[in-house]
Amino acid sequence: MKKKLEARVFFFFVAALLASGSHGSKQSDNRTKNRAALFIFGDSLLDAGNNNYINTSTLDQANFWPYGETFFNFPTGRFCDGRLISDFIAEYANLPLIEPYLQPGNNQYYYGVNFASAGAGALVETFQGFVIPLRTQAKYFNKVERKLRQELGRREAKQVISKAVYLFSIGNNDYISPFATSSHFFNSFTPSHYVSMVVGNFTSVIQEIYRKGGRKFGVINSLPLGCVPGPRLLGNGTCFHKLSQLAVLHNRTLSLALSHLHKHLPGFKYSLYDLYTEGIRRINHPSKFGFKEGKRACCGSGPYRGQATCGGRRGQKYFELCEEPNHYLFWDSVHFTEFAYKQFAAQLWGSHTSNSNSVKPYTLSHLFQDL
Repeated sequence: MKKKLEARVFFFFVAALLASGSHGSKQSDNRTKNRAALFIFGDSLLDAGNNNYINTSTLDQANFWPYGETFFNFPTGRFCDGRLISDFIAEYANLPLIEPYLQPGNNQYYYGVNFASAGAGALVETFQGFVIPLRTQAKYFNKVERKLRQELGRREAKQVISKAVYLFSIGNNDYISPFATSSHFFNSFTPSHYVSMVVGNFTSVIQEIYRKGGRKFGVINSLPLGCVPGPRLLGNGTCFHKLSQLAVLHNRTLSLALSHLHKHLPGFKYSLYDLYTEGIRRINHPSKFGFKEGKRACCGSGPYRGQATCGGRRGQKYFELCEEPNHYLFWDSVHFTEFAYKQFAAQLWGSHTSNSNSVKPYTLSHLFQDL
């Protein structure tokens, strides 16, 4: 594991991506009748702090200043200066902030729970030993489903599961990891075969939740991996095309897979958000979306502040920090600012002010309203 960690530190600018009690009472039952719960799976785009509670490296943790400085005024474990897409979605759905599954004392799941882990992938080999892979997140969900049946009864628990919305961001790290570690696993496959494995593992988890009664799924596709500040260093200031090509292939394959599930699984509904396109639009034309800077990060060091030194706990103490995160598209080497996440969440939700064609075939608000 030491050799793996050393290899990841060498590429640390990309590694961190992707780096509440009644039991069965009428009161708890009433909580489940008129609103849909939100269950969250994935990577650092959605991790609200699960990695605070696992044995990992600071590459996959954000529980130190200045993370969280904008909204929470303290580091929560979110890879952002403030809230994430999932936090805004919870607000739009009139839900409280959805807490991390591993957070001590978090044992009530009527409103949902967050399983996401920074650095996680659809493949168990992705940053293995440092993260909570998607398959393990699915096992955690199985435990939650059993606990809901124990506390609410089979009928009420079934209603919670069927009404709930399941939000995913997964796959980014599966493509980051070959460039961030010394693993040769990726080299054993063609790009198309590798992407098919990633998407296949992802959709198998969706189908597992479907078999348990889940019907409504929100999916965020791969961000423009090669064009974020960290990997941009590998492209000598331009987008690192090897990563971007994998992201494009992933998004195309994922879209087809979800369409297939929609056609063949009765009652299956999904909302697919095109984060890749929306990210590129803001990178290339930041002022159109209220940003002053679309390529350089707010927090980090080196060109484009693309080195993952934000917070000074990842092998280098020195880092730079901007004064106004809201002026920046990117918070650190691979993650967006709260201001950007708010825009993305509004589009995914289907806000009338977002004017986006990047969410199909349903908006997330439609899925929440479909009770």
